[in-house]
Amino acid sequence: MSNVRGQKGTSGRDPVVLCWRPDAQLWAEAGGRHAPVVVHRCFQWSDPARHISLRDHDDEEFAYVRDVSELEEESRAALERALVAAGFLLEITAVEDVSEEVEIRHWAVRTRQGSRRFQTRLDDWPVQIADGGLLIRDLAGDLYHVPDPEALDPASREWLWAYAG
Repeated sequence: MSNVRGQKGTSGRDPVVLCWRPDAQLWAEAGGRHAPVVVHRCFQWSDPARHISLRDHDDEEFAYVRDVSELEEESRAALERALVAAGFLLEITAVEDVSEEVEIRHWAVRTRQGSRRFQTRLDDWPVQIADGGLLIRDLAGDLYHVPDPEALDPASREWLWAYAG
């Protein structure tokens, strides 16, 4: 466990110290205070490596990182590890099938990580994001991203646009 100095805290005066502890949590120290924090990307899709809010157990901002690239190497590694742990994101490369049952939609897709099956509610639709991609959140809270829907094969586009239309 190593503490690494990072950017200034939300006050703009106190440097933030980040460390990844054996309890599998990111800890931050600023202004003589320290706490376990969770990461929240303010602009997850349009600017994922910038504007990171570090929040305490009350979901209050404890510290803020303007740009991950400005952190020292060890601090950046700790923060990036926390970002991976905070959100499971799969990139869809093909849509193989979508079917509906009662109040559930069943998806069969290929992702960069392999074939996956997941479910969404019938009233949950893919969301268009700022970069032109689509985002789908399944019932378990996992996120599926289609960065460029037009780059998918014709059958995948047909499935996708039937639900994202």
